[in-house]
Amino acid sequence: MEKAKVIELKETILEDNNADAQVLRQELKAQKTCLMNLMSSPGSGKTSTLLALKPYFEGKIKWGVMEADIDSDVDANTLIEAGIPSIQLHTGGMCHLDADMTRQGIRAFDRAELDFVVLENIGNLVCPAEFDTGANFNLTILSVPEGDDKPAKYPLMYEVSDVLVINKIDALPVFDFRKDYVEACARRLNPQIKIFYISAKTGEGMKELADYLLEKIQEVNA
Repeated sequence: MEKAKVIELKETILEDNNADAQVLRQELKAQKTCLMNLMSSPGSGKTSTLLALKPYFEGKIKWGVMEADIDSDVDANTLIEAGIPSIQLHTGGMCHLDADMTRQGIRAFDRAELDFVVLENIGNLVCPAEFDTGANFNLTILSVPEGDDKPAKYPLMYEVSDVLVINKIDALPVFDFRKDYVEACARRLNPQIKIFYISAKTGEGMKELADYLLEKIQEVNA
């Protein structure tokens, strides 16, 4: 008896996207623009971290932010009001961005004038980790109130991230957050991951993170 032919659509979609992401990286390299994919769950402090980085970037790089959300333009307007060039990307219900969506957003900027573009991805620890956006590196934020078990529960996010930023460390006295545990889990998944502890609210740790990012941008754009 003849059996039905099975086509793994997700696998095909991911393969096509990975190829397109490589093309986008080459396009950005030619423009000398570094792209960072910023991921996390909702409320971890993505936008507040970008705002806290602004003083360290001023006079050193030209940068802009693509804010991706299912709806609303709250975060993009917040950044614009702070003087950070930003555009809003609406995904129409999709929980992630892929390489072509990212390309569409970048085209809204004058790339020749930007050294660094941040894609603030949809707040989600699952879907965004599956799709290569064409970024030069991935950074994920984990906030202390979320708990230290997220790398164990959402391993792919930490496998694909080059940098882990643990935010809201000013709340450490209130929460049972095991720094050694979260570091061990993250490094078991990705031995090369860089880990920073910050408080976007108080500014603690921001200089160290900013210095790393500036060095990374220079390295990518060399």
